[in-house]
Amino acid sequence: MNILTQLQHLINLALVDHDFSVKEKNMIVSLAKANKIKESDIEEMMDKALKRSDDDEIKIPVLTEDEKFEYLYNIVQLMKVDSEVFLSEIKYCEQLAIKLGYNRKVISSLSKRIYSDPSITSDRDKLKRTVAKFSIN
Repeated sequence: MNILTQLQHLINLALVDHDFSVKEKNMIVSLAKANKIKESDIEEMMDKALKRSDDDEIKIPVLTEDEKFEYLYNIVQLMKVDSEVFLSEIKYCEQLAIKLGYNRKVISSLSKRIYSDPSITSDRDKLKRTVAKFSIN
């Protein structure tokens, strides 16, 4: 998957509640650094996202099932990282899930499993099986 596209969606999610928390920014910057993306490039992406209108849409490239899972996993992690989940964030994540070929309810299911039992986040196979149940493709 194009990591820049994923980072752009994470930035959009962080901004959807009009409050870009330090925890959200740190998570995005950490993910970017892990993928050898410069922090200055992320700052530029954040600035552009702040200026973009809600009507602008970012396209999602064709992804493998593993890439789709990682994508869903990361957006749920980001949504929850600041311990505040807003309806606008949930709706944004659901829209992304639909674009990825899943029923919107995958966000709720994945979110519950990550939140209710933090140790399950290391059991990626179990989470992948959960996500696969919601595929509409």
